[in-house]
Amino acid sequence: MTLIASVGSAQALDGREAGLQATHQALNRLGANAPGLALVIASHQYRAAEVLNGVSSLLGDTPLLGFSSPAGLTREGHRPHSVVVALLSGDFQAETLWLPGYAQSGRETAARIENHASARVERQSILFFADGFNGDAEQFCNALPPALSVNGGLSSGDLHTGSTYQIVGSQTGSGGLTAAFLRGGIHIGVGADHGWDPVGNQFRVTRSRGFWIRTLDGRPASEAYANLFGYPARDWAFPPLSYLARLYPLGMEQQDGLVVRAPIRVEADGSFRMNAMIRDGVDAFLLVGSRASCERAAKSAAQHALLQLGNAKPRLALVLVDVAWQMLLKAQPGAEIAAVQEILGESVPVAGGYTLGQVVTPDEESKPKFLNQHIIVIVFGEPSEEQ
Repeated sequence: MTLIASVGSAQALDGREAGLQATHQALNRLGANAPGLALVIASHQYRAAEVLNGVSSLLGDTPLLGFSSPAGLTREGHRPHSVVVALLSGDFQAETLWLPGYAQSGRETAARIENHASARVERQSILFFADGFNGDAEQFCNALPPALSVNGGLSSGDLHTGSTYQIVGSQTGSGGLTAAFLRGGIHIGVGADHGWDPVGNQFRVTRSRGFWIRTLDGRPASEAYANLFGYPARDWAFPPLSYLARLYPLGMEQQDGLVVRAPIRVEADGSFRMNAMIRDGVDAFLLVGSRASCERAAKSAAQHALLQLGNAKPRLALVLVDVAWQMLLKAQPGAEIAAVQEILGESVPVAGGYTLGQVVTPDEESKPKFLNQHIIVIVFGEPSEEQ
């Protein structure tokens, strides 16, 4: 059976109406085909329950997975204050799972994912969305076995309050992880890249505690950035600088290449709030991004996704982009989607949103990797006849 996809998006005053309009649009484009999976990207400004109410009123018991984002992404580009709904129909099975304990233990959540997956013997791919402010995504990735294909992102929202939400089936919540187990006639190709490069400035992480970097080179982290950029250290604790710090992440050389770690915000005491732990004594480079390098990275991610797809025909692209890209491309909103579309072609529908971290499984031999600052392109493909 052919794999068919459609995307709808809508902007409205309340989440229910936006969800209703976006779903109606997507269903119309799907025609007489019954959806087997729905993906929902909703503005964090809407209430999750209202969005779900609008979407599910038209989709019934269709397996559904979603997350909050500052803006949605479609072929038309950047969609602030919107709901985006992507539908997939075909000869495949989707089973969804809600794991509310992710914020308490990434390790236990990974064990539950593994147990659920091991109950089935056939090949499967796992797509997930988790809370971007609470929970340890790196611990989650490290606890998963290499043979499991797990890809997804960390939902974003209000950087000031630290609130995001996740949607699955008839449930919504914060601090959780939502997953879809995909089996049957559906193939997935994934590519990832980032547009940030070292600029020569190097720091030593001299004190860190949990998700907080307290000092760089023996000084409060904000003071180290103040000396570089010329703004007083105290200004980094307040908007807009407290959030714009994400534009200037830290890069650490490790055995498998450059690892990028970006602040979520700068705290009142000058420390950087991260969503991955960085140990004391690590040397880190300052990284800076540009529009040109991000567009190259978007094309590279799309090309790699198509390469992984092999002979399968691309039918839908899910694009998960770090929130830093939204800040960097503010003058050219949607530039990353245009770059992805250049590689995929105009006929492939696109849905996506901005995230506080991304997870990809590079190959069958590797464990999933937790990333910051990346764009990941997940292409759903229809298997060719010989497959």
